[in-house]
Amino acid sequence: MSEPAPQRRLVAGLYVVATPIGNLEDLSPRARRVLATAAVIAAEDTRTSGLLVRLAGGAGRLVSLTDHNVDERAPMLLDQAREAPVALVSDAGTPAISDPGAALVAGAHARGIPVFGVPGPSALITALAISGFPAVPSAFLGFLPKNRNERLALLGRTAAVSPTIVVFENPGRLPRLLEEIAAALPGAEVLVARELTKMHEEAVRGDPLELAHRFEGTRGECTVVIHAPPRPVEGEDDAGLAAYLAEMKRAGARRSAAAAEAARRFHVSRETAYAAWPQDGDGRA
Repeated sequence: MSEPAPQRRLVAGLYVVATPIGNLEDLSPRARRVLATAAVIAAEDTRTSGLLVRLAGGAGRLVSLTDHNVDERAPMLLDQAREAPVALVSDAGTPAISDPGAALVAGAHARGIPVFGVPGPSALITALAISGFPAVPSAFLGFLPKNRNERLALLGRTAAVSPTIVVFENPGRLPRLLEEIAAALPGAEVLVARELTKMHEEAVRGDPLELAHRFEGTRGECTVVIHAPPRPVEGEDDAGLAAYLAEMKRAGARRSAAAAEAARRFHVSRETAYAAWPQDGDGRA
């Protein structure tokens, strides 16, 4: 058996390092080496990241990088990155996804400073992978706007061009979000991924209204994957809906079950599909 290749010495530059989102076993050997070697580590919360750096055996200087100080501290960090390895980490997962790190990375590119990706854990990619929904195309919206009308409008606009949407949500607001998804995107199905990679991890897929009741009072970080294929132009698929329901009725299907499936297939509300159930000649359903 041949000897493993010697590890290459880290060159100066900015290293974008993914860190565990819950399970410390997910810290890759390469990420551990970068954290152990970096002269400076930029982190949103130095207390959280400091524990990880110490676990990796690192002794680099920790620098807090937040939305409030990124403009002030980025020039200093980039000056350091010209001379030595500088690591960028988030509190958990891949940096520059839902934290101020993107501004630092953009600054490095603008100054011609090498940027290296150290891939690894990501709540976004993990939730999308375990959802079973089509990943291409998909859209990531992060945390939705605080205003309800803006949330509903954004969901509707996005679903018109992307059948799969991923969002982050606070557990206390999760039931409200699921109810809004059901209102804005009739026929949508969701996956709620809670506490990914942690002891109480769960991933539940189903109807958003039903899951809204299930997750009342829940705790832990939540990632929601929404599947709502673009809705057809109003009226263009009425014939297809009617034909499908007629076929289901001839096959002996129950009205409620057939309506639920038709709602998913034709991207209409369950109420609309239920009302479209064909009537007998005497007016009976």
